[in-house]
Amino acid sequence: MSFKSGFIAIVGRPNVGKSTLLNAILGEKIVIVSSKPQTTRNAVRGVKNTDGAQMIFVDTPGIHKGKGRMTEFMVGEALASLSEVDAVLYMVDASRKIGEEEAFILDKLRRVKAPVVLAINKIDTVSRQSLLPLIAKISRRMDFVDVIPISARKEDGTDALVEILKGLLPEGPEYYSKDMITDQSERFLVSELIREKVFELTKEEIPYSVAVEIEEFKEKSDIIRIGAVINVERDSQKGIIIGKGGGMLKIVGSEARIDIEKLLQKKVFLKLFVRVTRDWSKNDRDLKEFGYK
Repeated sequence: MSFKSGFIAIVGRPNVGKSTLLNAILGEKIVIVSSKPQTTRNAVRGVKNTDGAQMIFVDTPGIHKGKGRMTEFMVGEALASLSEVDAVLYMVDASRKIGEEEAFILDKLRRVKAPVVLAINKIDTVSRQSLLPLIAKISRRMDFVDVIPISARKEDGTDALVEILKGLLPEGPEYYSKDMITDQSERFLVSELIREKVFELTKEEIPYSVAVEIEEFKEKSDIIRIGAVINVERDSQKGIIIGKGGGMLKIVGSEARIDIEKLLQKKVFLKLFVRVTRDWSKNDRDLKEFGYK
């Protein structure tokens, strides 16, 4: 029996549920999830092993129009993945109108050689009657090899989606060992889990100014000692993350540690620091240092 393998890019506007879908497909949390848009900054690979196939999903930052070095990096990460994959999964939010950003993405997808599958996500938030007109509207703009309505949050339709995508892959080798679910380092995954807690717990202006660096990662027989720096751009942001009497930072650390211990399957000692790195998101040197170049 032939073995199939290949790379599948998951693309779409910010906050359409790409990371939620990837976590659901893998059955493990490898990418952070937030209700705030533009949570994912780097392209993250997740490996799904099935009978006779290995599927490598590439979760990409949301494609959107915008200015600034960080936006350029994120959109560049997403678009670069399109030329290197065997299939593309284009996700649309069923509850949002089709606007300029969808037109921008569709224009890019028309130039892609790989087959494109359309997934209409968040179907649990709209009436079934509204789906057909939405599917018809998008399908008029581009020929998709398949269209499937799903709810990534409720894992409705995700098994069928996996089967459709598996059918598009060519014969190929096992790129990764069967026990591997991502090619990202533990340091990267830990930094993302800390950043996720900052997203969840702080005010609107904070998350987009945060970059997390892991400065210490020492594994002993009974515990892993982790030291992380939360970089922000202004003194006022530092004050918000630390909180009154250090209260907010303690909550961020406590909640992040729980998720990190689940990920690493070991007891963790986590020490967090907050540092002001002024306007780091506009500085090429800082962006590169924080892994965004």
